[in-house]
Amino acid sequence: MIWWPTEVPTLTHGLITLRAPEEKDIQKLFEGAQDPIIPVFTRIPSNYSMANAEFYVRERSPNAFATQTELQLAVEYGNGDDAKFAGAFSFHSMDLREHVAEIGYWLTAPMRGKGIGSTATKMLTQFGFESIGFERIEAVVNVENEASRKLLLNSGYNLEGIMRNKSRKEDGTQKDMALYAAIRDDWEWK
Repeated sequence: MIWWPTEVPTLTHGLITLRAPEEKDIQKLFEGAQDPIIPVFTRIPSNYSMANAEFYVRERSPNAFATQTELQLAVEYGNGDDAKFAGAFSFHSMDLREHVAEIGYWLTAPMRGKGIGSTATKMLTQFGFESIGFERIEAVVNVENEASRKLLLNSGYNLEGIMRNKSRKEDGTQKDMALYAAIRDDWEWK
């Protein structure tokens, strides 16, 4: 059975916190999305604007939560006033009837390579299985994104296959995507 939370959860493990996007994130969200690698490996457009960041925080995220179509979370690294915006994580492409969701994420350049992504993925995966009730959580990753592929393997996901020409990029090229998944009965925090 799927249980949808009544409010966006705050998840904490060590120095990493996943929480609802807030007004204070708008500038950092905009700045982080300017990294040229973000549109290469995510669905965020290369012309991501301040208006996009404002819409994400003020409308898209709360509306998606209210309609149970997405759970979008900001990632912070650090404690208290020293905590820094590190990126965004989400459950999207959900099929609540089938108890399946897709996890998505991106990290700002200074926060990569610190284990933040792996820990946040484990945190959200555990919440998805134990609290929401998903049976399967998928991740669809550009085959060229070696860092993300390694992150998923380190987070307990298994490669299930390569989907040829799965994703269309802004320049019109089709990219192969790797399908990873974690299954509730097989997954454990390692």
